[in-house]
Amino acid sequence: MMVDDRILWLGADELGRLYRSQDVSPVEAVDAALARIEQVDGVLNTMVTVTADTAREQAREAERRFAARDDLPPLYGVPITVKDLTDTAGVRTTYGCVAYRDHVPSEDAPAWARLKAAGTILLGKTTTPEFGLLGVTESKLTGTTGTPWDPTRAAGGSSGGAAAATVAGIGPLAWGSDGGGSIRVPASLCGAVGIKPSVGRIPHAGNTDPDTTEGPLTRRVVDAALMLDATVGPHPRDRFALPATGECYAEAARADGDLTGVRVAASVDFGLGPVDPETRKVFTAALDDLRAAGAVVEETAIELPDPLEYFVDYWGPEYVMVADEMRAQGLEIWPLIEDIVARARSLPAARVSSALRETKTRIYEAYAGVFEHADVLVCPTTPVPAFPHVGDTGGPARVDGHDVPHPGINLHRMTESPSHAGLPAMSLPCGFTAEGLPVGLQIVAPLYADARMVSVAARYERATDWWKRHPEL
Repeated sequence: MMVDDRILWLGADELGRLYRSQDVSPVEAVDAALARIEQVDGVLNTMVTVTADTAREQAREAERRFAARDDLPPLYGVPITVKDLTDTAGVRTTYGCVAYRDHVPSEDAPAWARLKAAGTILLGKTTTPEFGLLGVTESKLTGTTGTPWDPTRAAGGSSGGAAAATVAGIGPLAWGSDGGGSIRVPASLCGAVGIKPSVGRIPHAGNTDPDTTEGPLTRRVVDAALMLDATVGPHPRDRFALPATGECYAEAARADGDLTGVRVAASVDFGLGPVDPETRKVFTAALDDLRAAGAVVEETAIELPDPLEYFVDYWGPEYVMVADEMRAQGLEIWPLIEDIVARARSLPAARVSSALRETKTRIYEAYAGVFEHADVLVCPTTPVPAFPHVGDTGGPARVDGHDVPHPGINLHRMTESPSHAGLPAMSLPCGFTAEGLPVGLQIVAPLYADARMVSVAARYERATDWWKRHPEL
């Protein structure tokens, strides 16, 4: 099957307009996406399950409705991939685990149900590590996923398949999830736009963890905003779900103007460890781009807990529970997970309780102090660009000449704390290293200021041209 390059790099917003003018049809868009899967997935390994037949059937129905001039939602007929941690009724969902290789849910996850109701067309499910527990997309079931810019290097995780797929041209939309950076880290290493909204903004059935949410991965900010518009709002099965606000995130992304008057606080490392020199160089240039667009940028300091210690204190007990369940089923457990489990088993109860309560409040207050004088905070999304595959180690052992004590956790060093504060945070491309690898700019906003974050990101994106670059595969 030939790939239609005319369609390949169109965004969801662009496709919607072309569908309505009938210059492009949903059948053409879906065929192009499926052809792209055939062309590149053998190299990248982004897909677990491909739903080609139903996608084509839905595309034909969408084409009929556009021809009839029906009044349709903005995302109607747009191809999408969904991370294999999100339940999709009637479509295999493995959670990246051998024990669930044939699992087919009977019910849709709430956010996916909303995206499906909005008319998106499912191309298939994307790769993830077992239960999303690694910061790279390595799985005993599906193998290794690479960044489209150099498939010998990591895509990041745990939404690595989702990020790599959309950047590689496999549909303009991808759906992922993020607890401590699982959307933003692969967005950074793959060159995507990835949003973790405020806690409670997007509902998750039976939610037990206020730090974890689902969210979009796209090539353009406005497309991610359209996905937010389709998924936000209360849900009776999520006790953290927020009431509807009436905000339109697509309008925030499309708002005119530059960044004049926007106060931007900046930190290259949060004072927590080494940063790759190329990442530092690209980030510094991004600050200059922000200033050129009118923003007032000031470097700032923020005091946060040690990311390695806090990761084990907060997530460790959950790793113990999952590892014990995997062991009971006779499943092999990655050494990195075993290491976290070993550390977590000896944690005093008071320390775990403090991590779940007092320390989270301290993290929130540290960010709140920054936002007393700034509208948003920016930093590199990851301390390093995409690195050669290292299995479950999860990151390079040395950064800028310094040994890294826990490489996998270090990769999420910049993205963990906004999650624990419940803040909206996103990553978008801000430049490329000398080796042609993307660097992500993380934008963090105050609690519930998701629309502000989207607006700042969209105006920065318009002031640069990084989004116009596509990998050669």
